Amino acid sequence: MTDSSSTPASTLVRIINAVVYFVKCLARIGFVIINNAYCIPTYIVWMTLLFPMKFYHPQIYWRIEGLFFHWLLAMVSMWAWSAGYDVVEQGDDIQRIISERTLVIANHQSTGDVPMLMTTFNAKPNVLPNLMWIMDRVFKFTNFGIVSILHQDFFIVPGRNKRDESLRQLERHLKKYYIPRERKWIVLFPEGGFLCKRRDTSQKYAKKNNLPILGNVTLPRVGAMQTIVDVLGPIQNNNSPDQRLNNSVAMSKPEISWILDITIAYPEGKPLDLPTIITGSRPPCETVLFYRLFPSTAVPKEPELLTKWLYDRWVEKETLLENFYKHGSFLGSHRAGTTEGSKIQQDPLRFLVLHLFFITSSYIHYNLLAYVLSCIW
Repeated sequence: MTDSSSTPASTLVRIINAVVYFVKCLARIGFVIINNAYCIPTYIVWMTLLFPMKFYHPQIYWRIEGLFFHWLLAMVSMWAWSAGYDVVEQGDDIQRIISERTLVIANHQSTGDVPMLMTTFNAKPNVLPNLMWIMDRVFKFTNFGIVSILHQDFFIVPGRNKRDESLRQLERHLKKYYIPRERKWIVLFPEGGFLCKRRDTSQKYAKKNNLPILGNVTLPRVGAMQTIVDVLGPIQNNNSPDQRLNNSVAMSKPEISWILDITIAYPEGKPLDLPTIITGSRPPCETVLFYRLFPSTAVPKEPELLTKWLYDRWVEKETLLENFYKHGSFLGSHRAGTTEGSKIQQDPLRFLVLHLFFITSSYIHYNLLAYVLSCIW
């Protein structure tokens, strides 16, 4: 019998499929490059033109900047959505905390984690305009770095030698930018690096210090979270004389109300990364986000207790992910209203309108620049 899989017709089909796949990847790469070319410079130009407003009407300036920031991040979420990489939400209902000050902590597996969170937050009104990212300093030198600088995100410097100074800078940043801008959500990856890069080091540290040995996540670093809790955490309600004396201060002190713990799970434990999202080289799939909400008052401020609290959350993540990879569901996720999860829905018409806005703005800015240069020369 002739093997049908090796016939000339089947070989031709495979070649055609490979060519189509290659052309599709090239087309998506080209689109993303062009998308960056007419979106990021437009954002920079608009912020430059509006710069005087920053001094005379700062609230209006930062409201406009927040909208532009949201629109830019919507472009990134469109890359994932257009490739068929959907996001499904499970766990606690977070709709009720959208407008409240919240610290978001999540496990970190790859460069795909941030686009997946952007995709999720893009569908929720008023999250992205009022959000502050805490990210590795290396992202400051990417194409999106200038946007994060203007938005006043924080770039944390990795390394034990620079740890203390970086945390002091974070404290100053929260007081100088996060609080005055009345930002709401802060996004932090406590692991401080990708799973594949930190797993061995984390397991060696765990064995040496008699800590849980984790495989699906790595032991979190508590420094940045400790700083955030110290600056923005609520005054603990212990009914002490000091507490009663400080009631008036507590009422006016900006505080984080919630800790949103997100467990990110990719199909079969194979994370999406940014190149995959850009090229669409992986078949469509669903990334599942499992939410757990904790009142900030339930989170201890003492360093040892906070470290234990954070470690406990990551041990729970290990169990959740282990179950998800084996059975396709999280432990404890089958509760009222969240049995099957809720898929994030994007608005294609909104994407189209945003593209038209950025393209039109780029055209106006180009012609304005050409006119100014012609007057000079």
